[in-house]
Amino acid sequence: MADVRPRDVQVAQIGENTTVLRSRTWDRLKFEVEYARQRGTTANSYLIQASKSALIDPPGGSFTQIYVTELHQQVYFQKLNYLILGHINPNRMETLKVLLELAAQAVVICSKPGAIALKSAFPDLELRIDPVRGDEVLDLGMGHELQFCFVPTPRWPDALCTYDPKTRILYTDKLFGAHVCDEEVMDEHWRSLADDRAYYFNCLHAVQAQQVEAAMERLASFPARIYAPAHGPVVRHSFSRLTLDYQLWCQQQQTKELSVALLYTSAYGNTATVAQAIAQGITESEVAVQSINCEFAAPAEITSAIEQCDGFIIGSPTLGGHAPTQIQTALGIILSTAAKTKVAGVFGSYGWSGEAVDLLEGKLQDAGYPFGFEPIRVKFAATEEVLQQCKAAGSEFAQVLKKSKKAYAPRQMAAEAQTDRTGQAVGRIPGSLCVVTAKLGGTQFGFLTSWVSQASFSPPGLTIALAKNHAAEMLIHPGEQFVINILKEGRNVRRHFLRQRVPGEYMFADVTTDEAANGCPILTEALAYLECTVQNRMECGDHWLLYAIVNNGKVLEPTGVTAVNHRKTGNQY
Repeated sequence: MADVRPRDVQVAQIGENTTVLRSRTWDRLKFEVEYARQRGTTANSYLIQASKSALIDPPGGSFTQIYVTELHQQVYFQKLNYLILGHINPNRMETLKVLLELAAQAVVICSKPGAIALKSAFPDLELRIDPVRGDEVLDLGMGHELQFCFVPTPRWPDALCTYDPKTRILYTDKLFGAHVCDEEVMDEHWRSLADDRAYYFNCLHAVQAQQVEAAMERLASFPARIYAPAHGPVVRHSFSRLTLDYQLWCQQQQTKELSVALLYTSAYGNTATVAQAIAQGITESEVAVQSINCEFAAPAEITSAIEQCDGFIIGSPTLGGHAPTQIQTALGIILSTAAKTKVAGVFGSYGWSGEAVDLLEGKLQDAGYPFGFEPIRVKFAATEEVLQQCKAAGSEFAQVLKKSKKAYAPRQMAAEAQTDRTGQAVGRIPGSLCVVTAKLGGTQFGFLTSWVSQASFSPPGLTIALAKNHAAEMLIHPGEQFVINILKEGRNVRRHFLRQRVPGEYMFADVTTDEAANGCPILTEALAYLECTVQNRMECGDHWLLYAIVNNGKVLEPTGVTAVNHRKTGNQY
């Protein structure tokens, strides 16, 4: 039987001068239309009262009345100095409007995209907005010197996290939350939250795992000990565990066998909502999704996504009878880049006409792409029923994609997979992921490998296997020097060195490096590095086996976890 308790606001102190106001409901909120677990939720808002006061992340319109009443018991609105917003969406506007009228003197702190959205939502209000880039410090006094981190994702392109070094609390808004309503403010019984946390990630973040992973890398620079999310318990007791879980979940999304690039722009949020529903249907079918808001993505990012995906879906609003410029650019990239065997999908929302969807459908049909579902056209905002249909379309797309891949795969590959038991067994030997970097004739180069193993204690030495047809054959001679960069789990360095490059492209253009004593590059984002000198080599089948001594080394991140490569077979890297 459903819980019918009335909505309320739970107030508790979570740090020095710091209070959480948990607006609670045991119902499913209307705005969480894609979230069907129905275990209630809390909308967490945080109040810091030092020499100056700051309110972080007020709840949505479902709680406006009870929240404002309770907040007034905690602070005089006339003495509220700052209103900090982790993101701005239509759901929060009702509460924001009331707060901005009651505390007209308060300065709004948000990201630059958030400031644009806020001014557009309240054109008649005289707002005091101070957009931040991420390198500012907001001094509230008494040691509360707030720092900021801009962490945009396709779903929340204006996302901003806030860190308080006084309490070591990181206010994470949509990250590290859970839609569950209970009496516990902190996560004392965090093991019971495992399923809810995973479900929350799958619904909200699985489709933007690449951007979430990048956000976590930026947030790792703060020595936080507590996550203060917008929903669910405050994370203190399982801080390290949940961090590792998010890293693992992000990696799992990006290493699935099949992947879909989902491209869209959204003028009023309606197209984005449809995109999220389609993406959820795909991820629940065990296919990875890379969700890209083309309004904030560079053409190179779109090109890379289209090249690497197995299928693509493109969605657009209709503005003045046309698709936005960003979508037209994305369509051009698709037509010039995507193989005609890739499965396609089209969707869009509109007010009075839907020419953008027709344009996308016609261009892709003329180019000969197979479709994974019938084009989706949504007038105005999608109802819950329509979003369920969009979710089903995503599942249908995933099934079509799986069938298409099987149709193109040679039958011989399936037979080999059944008979090559030895290769499968060899593939169960894991190896730490490393990047070997070296310098030859003034030119720096590097390559990814997991074929490195310790070989001796005194002197410290290791072996590394190099394919004979690999460009790194230049390392096979005794006396040559190189650096082994041991990678950290959860970072994107591996993908940088997997990417194919055009001739003459500088390999280290997008990564930061230092110079080792032997003159070779050190990747500053590595977990550790070893400076090595080749001593001996031996020919082993189709590889060279090198023995090198370690001259120097250093751990760059003592608390990091080594990235490990798990293979399905020993017949390939």
